[in-house]
Amino acid sequence: MPSETEIEAPGTVASRQPRVELPHRLKQLSQEQIVLITTVCLAAAFTILVPGFASIKNMLTLLNGISVLGILSLGAAIVIIGRGLDISQVASLAIGAALAAVVMRDGGSIAWGVTCGFAVALGIGVINGMVIAFVEVPPLFATLATNLLMYGLAQNFIIGSTYLVYIPGHAKAFLELGGSVAGVPLPVLIFVGLALIVHLFLSRTRLGRFIYAHGDNPEAARLSGLPLRPLTVLEYSLCAVIGYLAGLVLMATLSSIDTQIVMGTEIFNVILVAVLGGVSLVGGRGGVLSVIAGCLLIGVLLNGMTLLNMSDDAQNVFRGLVLLAAIVCDNRLHPRDEETARQGD
Repeated sequence: MPSETEIEAPGTVASRQPRVELPHRLKQLSQEQIVLITTVCLAAAFTILVPGFASIKNMLTLLNGISVLGILSLGAAIVIIGRGLDISQVASLAIGAALAAVVMRDGGSIAWGVTCGFAVALGIGVINGMVIAFVEVPPLFATLATNLLMYGLAQNFIIGSTYLVYIPGHAKAFLELGGSVAGVPLPVLIFVGLALIVHLFLSRTRLGRFIYAHGDNPEAARLSGLPLRPLTVLEYSLCAVIGYLAGLVLMATLSSIDTQIVMGTEIFNVILVAVLGGVSLVGGRGGVLSVIAGCLLIGVLLNGMTLLNMSDDAQNVFRGLVLLAAIVCDNRLHPRDEETARQGD
């Protein structure tokens, strides 16, 4: 018979599922480091297989191609760190940017158009946060419903029967957002600058530490006095606003915005980048370095497959396999136990 000291109460360390033991050398590497090493190996392979892959021109094209995805992933990371999920972030991108273009097309100034789009994107984020925090609808279903609702309302009352909205001729100054500085695409510089801001916010501010505490253990955060409901609204609002910024950058780069992107697979690329880099779906783990690592790997992978003339279907297969592998890896590195499965009020 075990002694009283050997009997552990439910929820203690002894009652949790044992963690999967990894080789000693792998334990010494973080997920971000593993992803960066994999990226270097892939880049070396593509350099050998694809002539011109390692050229400066192609590297700038690669970075420019992942800048919008990286900006979106920064916003998604904030929500995922707080143990949430935002399927409607691309709706903030497309609808906010499209409204800004419509306002400018109808004679409004660039500043007024950007402000109107910002208000709509912020409204989407606030609605998501309120429904999840106060109505207690699971994030997946709440943001999926918001995504469909906002897309339908925008098409019927703002954008009309068309899906492609162009920047009007008098707003050419707005297109400079998609230009370059000293040969470096401006979207890349915006991504780098925003990454620094988000890093400082998450690591150096009290609100950033609250978000990590919220994701790591909501029950303990609630008992310690953290205002979890307002914090949830803040997380989803930041995600939507950052998504809107990505929409402005994308629209300036293409001189238009296609609202059908809302119904596409872009949101899965965003989740792929975040989770692959090390932002755990369990919550409370990861950061800006995780997003950068995931972006670089996906950028190298997609750029190399494109140069190899692989079909879109083949690329989707590879992306699906990488996402599945990332989720499995996340589950092995950060297994859910009774403590991490609890949801706070």
